[in-house]
Amino acid sequence: MTVRSAQAHWEGSLTEGEGEVEFLNSNLGSVPVDWRSRSAETEGKTSPEELIAAAHSACFSMALSAALSKNGTPPAAIDTRADVTFVVGEGITGIVLTVRASVPGLSAEDFATFAQGAKTGCPVSAALTGTRIELDAALV
Repeated sequence: MTVRSAQAHWEGSLTEGEGEVEFLNSNLGSVPVDWRSRSAETEGKTSPEELIAAAHSACFSMALSAALSKNGTPPAAIDTRADVTFVVGEGITGIVLTVRASVPGLSAEDFATFAQGAKTGCPVSAALTGTRIELDAALV
């Protein structure tokens, strides 16, 4: 069992305040966050949605790599982008995972099957089951 931790510090109101998120295990340090970075322009700051996108893209890539390797067709490369949509007043309305991979010896049809399995099997996807997750997967 492992536990990974981050913490947030916030000062002020939601719309005028600001804060920072600190990564406690990786020594990545702290990143600034505020409402404007969540609802408009990022201006060099992060948002909860960007942090979810980072976690989801990494988790999906790892799950896909594991499944492909177990199949005897390890990937040469996997590039995954996660786009998390946030709508003010509604919250997170969806996530689109876009993956492009090079997998020698694997058909496009089989790759699509493995990608779909990784989408549902990735622990971050499982944690986000209340959110619509779409997948765009292709070999390059």
